[in-house]
Amino acid sequence: MTDTTAPAHREVQLITLDVNGEQHEVITEPRRTLVDVLRHELRLTGTHVGCEHGICGACTVLVDDRPVRACLMFAAQAEGARIRTVESLSEGDQLGDLQRAFSEHHGLQCGFCTPGFLMLAEGFLAERPEATKEEIREVVAANLCRCTGYQTIVEAIDGCAPARRRACASRCDSKESDVCS
Repeated sequence: MTDTTAPAHREVQLITLDVNGEQHEVITEPRRTLVDVLRHELRLTGTHVGCEHGICGACTVLVDDRPVRACLMFAAQAEGARIRTVESLSEGDQLGDLQRAFSEHHGLQCGFCTPGFLMLAEGFLAERPEATKEEIREVVAANLCRCTGYQTIVEAIDGCAPARRRACASRCDSKESDVCS
């Protein structure tokens, strides 16, 4: 018996993605999600796939410095944008400041949701390094965690914020940034 259910023709396209500062050419189907391309084509498995409906936030990445649910975005939509994944947070083989804060404040347990929270916090602190704990609490409510109870995640982000504020102030003092509050 012949299998007639397989499509005779599969539409694919070549896209170029700027991920963590590197250009990647990918041949993919137009309907393929960004999270699938990151994980399966580029082998950046730090971005996790949770609900695949944009609810849990495990797949959060930064697209042009803004947190985005990678399961809700087609990879082709990200062409021409700057994409950052959790792999971009480390400094060589050393954890980045936000990763260290999560570790120091026990802002992770099973770790499944952690990459999404890290990228959500990275985008938020870049925009709002002076955020209050209440504002941080509101932002982290957008992602789901079944283990920590959120308080340690809030503490970790709040613990990283003072250094981010100092860095922002330093950039403003030396006129390295146009975005100074």
